Amino acid sequence: MVDAADSSQELQPGQRLARGVMRHLRSHGFASVDEFVPTRGLRVDVLALGPKGEIWVVECKSSRADFTSDQKWQGYLEWCDRYFWAVDMDFPTELLPEGTGLIIADDYDGEIIRMGPEAKLAAARRKKMTHKFAMDVARRLHSFRDPRPGLGGALLGSEDTE
Repeated sequence: MVDAADSSQELQPGQRLARGVMRHLRSHGFASVDEFVPTRGLRVDVLALGPKGEIWVVECKSSRADFTSDQKWQGYLEWCDRYFWAVDMDFPTELLPEGTGLIIADDYDGEIIRMGPEAKLAAARRKKMTHKFAMDVARRLHSFRDPRPGLGGALLGSEDTE
């Protein structure tokens, strides 16, 4: 039987990096979520909400090909206070753009090597992102308790639920 605490074999390489990043950020007081959609057409690997309300985006790259195929990363900058790349120890970090943060990670932890420069979000954007973060996390938690919630807001047991 697979231990739920160590299900690395079921995760893709980028997901394993994300897990290590999230563990590391938690040790710094951040709450984070993976595969977060800040707006239509964008999905960040990790969105982290810090103890002072700061918002960080971390993109996890498991290989050179994974990095070179990413054409959307600059679109993420307007959705965070700091932006980071997360890669493993064997990744050629010279490929990564200047002016971005760097986290070296593995399945179980990470380390911030270079702090991403700060570009503070506008208050309205921060409020929107914090609200979206809370709603997303609440829905995910709900799905653990209730994998099949009421359909379309219909009361369970009513004739229109199926």
